[in-house]
Amino acid sequence: MLKKIEAIIREDKVNDVKEALSNIGIVGLNMFEIRGHGRQGGIQLIGRAGTYHVDMLPKIQVNIILSERNLEATIDAILTSAYTGQPGDGLIFVYPVEEVIRIRTRERGQDAVMYPDDIDERKGKARVKVF
Repeated sequence: MLKKIEAIIREDKVNDVKEALSNIGIVGLNMFEIRGHGRQGGIQLIGRAGTYHVDMLPKIQVNIILSERNLEATIDAILTSAYTGQPGDGLIFVYPVEEVIRIRTRERGQDAVMYPDDIDERKGKARVKVF
């Protein structure tokens, strides 16, 4: 079964997360600039005009479609690379994906989300033993 990971992370952790995902073989992903707040409710800033509250903070949303067998490794890569230990580190959502269709080739399902040198291909190479 295919899954969708939607991770909300800090802007300053984007490169760390991209690198961690690339290192494990996640090739296809989307990123969006978004604004929001969670438990922290925003931040207080002090300026010349006084103190003011900013409640919609800039964040990055990362979307990845992948096979269920790669889910935990991908979640672990995001958790490790996006972590600061401070409020506002973000959230990870996981959704089921019913169908994926690559428009150009009309491939469906797992084949539609395969890329050269992706996590599945790397795992396949690791299983091949040369004697």
